[in-house]
Amino acid sequence: MGAGHVAAAQPLLIGLLLLWSSYGKFADPKQAERTALPRLVGEPRAKLAYQAVAALEALIALALLLPPFVAIEAVAAGALAVGFTGFLIYSKIVVPEASCGCLKASAKPVGGRAIARALLLLATAVVAAFASTGWWSAGTGVLVLVVEAAAFAMLSAELDRYWLLPLRRFRIRLSHPYAGTASDDTPLTATQRRVLLSPAYRAVDGLLRSDIHDYWDEEDWRFVSYAARYDGRRATAVFAVPHQDSTPESIRVAVVDDDGLTLYRPTMLATAG
Repeated sequence: MGAGHVAAAQPLLIGLLLLWSSYGKFADPKQAERTALPRLVGEPRAKLAYQAVAALEALIALALLLPPFVAIEAVAAGALAVGFTGFLIYSKIVVPEASCGCLKASAKPVGGRAIARALLLLATAVVAAFASTGWWSAGTGVLVLVVEAAAFAMLSAELDRYWLLPLRRFRIRLSHPYAGTASDDTPLTATQRRVLLSPAYRAVDGLLRSDIHDYWDEEDWRFVSYAARYDGRRATAVFAVPHQDSTPESIRVAVVDDDGLTLYRPTMLATAG
């Protein structure tokens, strides 16, 4: 497997990633409202700009995937990756509550993983620019794409529910969060793990805008709060975690406004038990 074969294989991965990203933007253009685009180009033009990026992604992806291959296609992908990186850095600094809007619907704010993913895309585009032939002639060079695809998956918060949460569940099965805890003081990390694995968390995941914001204990319960946004309003998601019942289904959640009025409570959870 020579360097030329590795370089030739990169357009296949880049093209598929850009097609996936483009499809997500066309399928759910309302994602634009969750990104920093309204702040950057104005709310009336955010959706149009979002779809324009999707069209550009699709064009570059098709150019990379279809013969013949020319280096300018990889250069265009690299320029797009530079734009992605700059936009994500802007989002994190200027609109920290904004989501990425990169691959699929996700309300999670832009983080270091999203920026690292954009930089990885840039790196693969740089490598692809040195290719002298298309991916269909890469031979065994395509094998390296397995490792690269895994790296992209690990940097994609949108995919956490497919691999990271199951991994966390498996780890907790091996070592229960309360194992070896002799006192009544439950570690916050143990509470966080329970919340992340609960149906309550999955019910409001798309509304959350922060990690744990605050927590406190009252009698048999621990309450954990996250910054959230509901129906365009600033809100707080409060999880009630019982000390004595360790099952994920025992956790409750409510989304409240600044005055403490309940804006949303998952019906399935509220009527369970």
